[in-house]
Order: sequence, then structure tokens, then C-alpha cells
Amino acid sequence: MTEEHAQTAEAAAVKSAFGAENRARLIDQYFVRQSNDSIVAEHAWAHVYRLLLWADQTTGLGHCYESDKSQPGKRWYARSLAFHDWVSTALGTTPSELAQNIDWLFLRAAEDLAAHVMRTAKQVAAKAEAQRGPYAGRGFPRPGEDPELVALIKEELGTHLGTEPSQEIWDRLVQRVRQYLALDNKRKNLVGEGFEDVIAQVLKRTCRRDDIQIHTRRALHDLPGFNRVRAGDKPNKVDVAVIRPEARTLVTAKWSVRADREKQFITDFADYVTAESDRKPFEYVFVTNEFDPARLMRACEQLVGNSLMFNHVVHISTEALKATYGRAPDGKDDAASIRRVLQHIDAGRLISFEKWIANISKGM
Repeated sequence: MTEEHAQTAEAAAVKSAFGAENRARLIDQYFVRQSNDSIVAEHAWAHVYRLLLWADQTTGLGHCYESDKSQPGKRWYARSLAFHDWVSTALGTTPSELAQNIDWLFLRAAEDLAAHVMRTAKQVAAKAEAQRGPYAGRGFPRPGEDPELVALIKEELGTHLGTEPSQEIWDRLVQRVRQYLALDNKRKNLVGEGFEDVIAQVLKRTCRRDDIQIHTRRALHDLPGFNRVRAGDKPNKVDVAVIRPEARTLVTAKWSVRADREKQFITDFADYVTAESDRKPFEYVFVTNEFDPARLMRACEQLVGNSLMFNHVVHISTEALKATYGRAPDGKDDAASIRRVLQHIDAGRLISFEKWIANISKGM
């Protein structure tokens, strides 16, 4: 590929800043900056957290649970403090500087998006001005104008402003505020497909086996030993598939779990069983960063027929779970499920990302 073509490809990737192509480019950039000694199973959890973990906007703490349930005074605020303390120490930073050492993928994608917006802003403004020409002098609202937001800012900061900003400055501020708020929806995409990408890339780079294939969002029938769906049926895509001589592993990778997603796990597994054509066992694995103890407990204990549905339930860091839960106090609503989760960790039913990678590396 020529330098000109490479620049064109990079520009196209950046234009879709939160898309799969740009995510792959950014993940590659991240690992180029890491030492070979750090790209090992032992540090797999750290790479996932540095790439994807973020600080909650309302508490400033590392995000481990739903924001509305983690506010000061609520039970998960104390647990969020414990998680923040653990992850800061484990990543070798301070509680006040954790936010600068995580969220790498989102922040770089946001920078790419902002740069693209700035590059195209003048061109868009010129076209818009031409389109507004026939209506000049009639007081039409300007693109992006938001008098209510400006009024709120003036109400809070008016006495602290040395001079009144120009209308152009107010318009730019409104645009930047809107972009900042809109980024939260982008994060949802990033911790969806982005989690799958990061899991696959960390696994590829730390497992280091020549006989392993790792796929993301691949149609089930494109994987060895699975039939095509019936005509008219929607193809079932597997979040992450790990294919090696000794086993086929289908992975459902979810940063967190919703109630409807738990039902989908069972439906997906039934589809996998129906489509299996080699008459050989395959593994079904759940990889997550969920901290809700009841959801983790259900994943560990979910049965299909008389057997456990998941061969392995994998958490990015079981040490993070232990630190966050602390000692489950008696009488609390989730104390029983916390104790069950801790028992599953001790029994090896709920394992760490590091442990799962080590098992794959050893052919287990």
C-alpha cells in the first residue's frame, strides 16, 4: 500500500471514529506502545481496563455498576469506592489520577471524531450560509443556536465573566457541549462491539499459539462444524469464536448484562446446538465485566437440561470482584448472592480472564 493510499485509508477510518475499522487501528496503536513483557496473560485484565474502563461522570469513580445505583449514600457508592481504590493501586496509579490512565480507546476515538468535525466545520458552514442566503435579514435561527442553554450558562457564570462573549463563541460552546453529551451514546457502542474487539485482540496477543484462529462477530455457519440457518432465518453471529485443534469455543462477550440478554444466552445456545454438524462437543463461554452478584451467580448456575450451560464463566478480574464486594454483611439483600459468587470463584467455576487465557495457551 502506498503512503497516499495509507493516508486515505486512515482518513476513512477516522471519519467513522467509533466504527470497527477505527477501533482496530486504535487498538493496534495501543499495543505498539506496550512492552512485550506486559503483553502476557498476567496483565490481560489491565489491558482491558486501560482500553475500556471509564470514570463515571457523576461520581468520578471507576465505573463498576449502574450510575443511578452508585450515587453517594447508596450501597454501590461504597463498593465503587472500594473498586476505585483497588484498580488505582493495581494499575500503579493514584485515585486522583486513575481517569488519566483508563478509557484509552474511547478518548482516542473521541479525539479522532473532534478532529474530523473541526476539519469539516468550515466547509459545512459555508454550504449552510449559501443555503440560508435567500432568507437573509429575516431573523431565521442559526444552525446549532440554543438560547436556553446559553441563558443557563450566563445565569451561573454571568458575574464571573469579564466581558460578554461574542455570539460566535456562544455558538461554539453550545456545539461542544452537545458533542460532549452525545458522546455517551457512542460509549454504548464502544463497550458493546468494542469489548468483543478488545477481548479478541488481547487473547490473540497474549496466547501466542500458531494453531489458533480468533474471530469476532462471525456468522455461525462460517465457523467449522456448524450448518447454515434455514432459508429466511437471520444468521446468528458469534461475538468471539476461538478455533483450535482441540476445541471450538463460542464466546458471548458482554461488558455488563441486562435481563433480556440473560434470556438470549439460552436462545443462542439452543441455536448453536441445532446448527452443530460435526457431532463433536463445543465449548460455550461467557466473558464479562459484570459486577452484579445475582447476575453472575445465575450465569454460573444456569442449566440446560441437566448440565451447566456455560463451560466457563470468565470475569475480567476476579480480584476486582473480591475487592469490590469486601466481606458480604449478613442481612443485606444481595449478601447471599455475593457469598455464592465468592464460592464460585474459590471452586474455579468463575475464573479470571488471565486464567482462561492460560488454559487456552495450554490446550485445556
